[in-house]
Amino acid sequence: MADCFEEVKKNFGFGCMRLPMNGKEVDYEETCKMVDAFLANGFNYFDTAHGYLDGQSEIALKKCLTSRYPREAYILTNKLSSHYIAKNEDIRPFFQTQLEACGVDYFDFYLMHAQNREIFEKYKSIRAYETALALKEEGKIRHFGISFHDKAAVLDRILTEYPQIEAVQIQFNYVDYEDASVESRKCYEVCREHGKPVIVMEPVKGGSLVNLPADAQKVFDNLHGGSNASYAIRFAASFPGVRMVLSGMSSLAMMEENCAFMKDFQPLNDQEQMAIAQVCAIFRGQGLIPCTGCRYCTEVCPQGIPIPDLFACMNAKKQFQSWDSDSYYRSIQAKNGIAVSGCVKCGQCEDICPQHLHIRDLLVDISHEFEK
Repeated sequence: MADCFEEVKKNFGFGCMRLPMNGKEVDYEETCKMVDAFLANGFNYFDTAHGYLDGQSEIALKKCLTSRYPREAYILTNKLSSHYIAKNEDIRPFFQTQLEACGVDYFDFYLMHAQNREIFEKYKSIRAYETALALKEEGKIRHFGISFHDKAAVLDRILTEYPQIEAVQIQFNYVDYEDASVESRKCYEVCREHGKPVIVMEPVKGGSLVNLPADAQKVFDNLHGGSNASYAIRFAASFPGVRMVLSGMSSLAMMEENCAFMKDFQPLNDQEQMAIAQVCAIFRGQGLIPCTGCRYCTEVCPQGIPIPDLFACMNAKKQFQSWDSDSYYRSIQAKNGIAVSGCVKCGQCEDICPQHLHIRDLLVDISHEFEK
């Protein structure tokens, strides 16, 4: 199989899930500056999906990237998301809307989005993989892959049944590396066994590895070197077979910082690896909710409960024992007009959660903590 990353210039990509916002709208001026800086630093890989930013991510890429640069200047990845298709006949019209939204005639990479056991069964039943492979034959997709959120055994099954898969995008960071619910290491090893290049998502775990607990921050401060983000991203990029590490950057300053340490990438040294191990131990001891803020749960919650915001409140309370957390919780409740106790226990949030969190139980814990 030809190297599907041959035209990718470096191993660092712009994840377009967390673009800068002006209220509820994408800040196009800031995003254009970020795109310009990214390309000027020699990077060219962009990643999006139809559901990102409630559909605004694709449109932002058209306004800020594809209408401003020649097609050969960038590599664009998009995904087939299960929320928008119910049968095989839905796939091609949906795909066409994605091309039009992004302003392109083809995608360099097209991934079967957020594959887990249940979603894979759905995609098999409607022959989604076969349709995507047909689109590749037609030249509308250059490379075919998956993004994955489940256990290693499920990934092994998918790669066995569909050896045509050219790349696999997995959640991979130093906190999740040995986590039993995410199985980052095991999923990485399955990719290696099947000879598949790895694309890393959530290297900083939705920002959790940037804003560290005080004890963990001291560990990195003692290195007298890079930023928290640099250690997290370089950790992921240091593994053999990892061909791309995505960062969901939301400001020009963040873009410039990340480009600076990835432009001339250096793997972590032994001292930095030891520091990572210490930080992992501190995280395990805090018992924080490992939510990345992807907000997939809020898309399906029939009660409109802002689950990630509530998890952030709970984590802040555990970390800082501050009254600010209670105040923030009350403001969230007032804004959304529904208490956590309004959860109807339907479980749709847990079915879609990439972190496999027991959300219903966690909401009960939050209710007990803040509504007592």
